[in-house]
Amino acid sequence: MADTQEKVTHAIAIDLQNPDGGMHFIADTGDGVAVHIDSDEAVGGQGLGARPQKLLLVSLASCSGMDVISILRKKRQTVTGLRVEARGEKADNHPKVYTHIWLDFHVTGSEVDPKAVERAIELSMTRYCPVAGMLHEVVDIDTNYTITEG
Repeated sequence: MADTQEKVTHAIAIDLQNPDGGMHFIADTGDGVAVHIDSDEAVGGQGLGARPQKLLLVSLASCSGMDVISILRKKRQTVTGLRVEARGEKADNHPKVYTHIWLDFHVTGSEVDPKAVERAIELSMTRYCPVAGMLHEVVDIDTNYTITEG
């Protein structure tokens, strides 16, 4: 048991907010951040939080977005904005997992080198983003990018 405890690097807890009905949970991330999670209203949700499966897309987009902006800054690219859009296609049958994910990186900046953007995305998806590392094992992830002067 001691070996297992030593290997754990992240631990969270979720608490049901309405034990008499509803699906609203608040997650304690262990670092002072609370995340509200809820289900679709058709199955008891109250619209009080994000859906768990969508949070997977949020995790992937934010993880890779942080990598990409960090790499572009190290490459001395003048980036004034970055938006990452994630879309997931779900299977028809339960558990309705994502069967394909697309990430679109929208970079805004001054004279941003397309090769730097391509390389930053590649490094994020293949080396640095642990969320992508896990998901690549079970789902295809395609990336695309646009660069806008500004």
